[in-house]
Amino acid sequence: MTMDAWVRRAEKVLMNNVRRLPLVFSRGAGANLSDLDGKEYVDFLSGIAVQALGHSHPAVVEALKKQAAKIIHVSNYFYLEEQILLAEKLTALSGLERVFFANSGAEANEAAIKLARKYGKTRMGGKYELITAYDSFHGRTMGALAATGQPKYQEAFQPLPEGFRYARYNDLASWEAAITPQTCGVLLELIQGEGGVNPVDPAFFRGLTELCQRHGLLLIIDEVQTGLGRTGKYFAWEHLGVKPQILTVAKALGGGLPIGGMLAQEDVAAAFEPGDHSSTVGGGGMAFAAALAILHIMEEEKLPERAARLGTELKNLFQTWQKELPVIKEVRGWGLLLALELRVPAQPVMRSCLEQGLIVNAVTPTAIRLVPPLNISVPDLERGLAILKRVLAAAAE
Repeated sequence: MTMDAWVRRAEKVLMNNVRRLPLVFSRGAGANLSDLDGKEYVDFLSGIAVQALGHSHPAVVEALKKQAAKIIHVSNYFYLEEQILLAEKLTALSGLERVFFANSGAEANEAAIKLARKYGKTRMGGKYELITAYDSFHGRTMGALAATGQPKYQEAFQPLPEGFRYARYNDLASWEAAITPQTCGVLLELIQGEGGVNPVDPAFFRGLTELCQRHGLLLIIDEVQTGLGRTGKYFAWEHLGVKPQILTVAKALGGGLPIGGMLAQEDVAAAFEPGDHSSTVGGGGMAFAAALAILHIMEEEKLPERAARLGTELKNLFQTWQKELPVIKEVRGWGLLLALELRVPAQPVMRSCLEQGLIVNAVTPTAIRLVPPLNISVPDLERGLAILKRVLAAAAE
């Protein structure tokens, strides 16, 4: 059956809630994908920062085979060895003492919101409001959506849960003005991924942490997209030297398996009691096994360090391109979470890349997001860069 035939079948049964491109992929290996018609692509999107090790990494595949034959699920009434091992690994990496496992980044953020509210209710005299940033993105479930400072995602689902105020990213005065007697914490991304790959200003972040300390507010950092090596360190907050009280992760943690995590320091986590929050699967045996394999490879191959090195090299390269390709307005990002701000619409650039065998993302109307696997081979990287430069050169004409 042709790819077009599969797309027609999909359009008859899948809900029209995502603007999918008419491609059906049949195989992936490393940074390469093949569609049903046999065309090959270099993947500079990594499933939106999910495939940190690329597609179907042999170690992850083997871990999944072993886990499937061993045990998959027992419910949240019991423990799994892999669950405990993964919790130990994440708490060691983050320096936060407790972890809750969910099935996605949105669920991890929902858990963080609930924990902050419970902490505010029981330890802060009933405070419940959270301040988040305009142009943020924290998920599409109702609480996470209410925390997302983008009206275009919220309008169709009003009224949303109350208790969220919004401030301008990198504008400290805006955050200070948003604090009320009911504020219990702040929630932010250190790079706004879906907002356009907008990095936090270190000076702003220092001021925000001082505000939190002065007002006794919880600092909650959403590292669903930035976490686990993507920015050149295991966590983006490590670049800035201030550890949050609550941290969320997902995406790269499962490499395509459904898992998210919410970590918290001991005294904050203690606000949760049995029955306050839970998940029947909460990752599950397969996702725990995949995550353990992924973290092992990251550590063994020093992939956060590689992301830092490649990210610096790519930014330097793109800045060199700017001199001959004025279509590039700005280069931004950390590690291997980068964006090219363009002087032309991004959608035609993205589609032209796709036609020539490169997967990138038009993250805003004028920005291309680049998130290749952390272990992408040099030949694959060079092949993708050659396509990207050729497309940008054509766009500049």
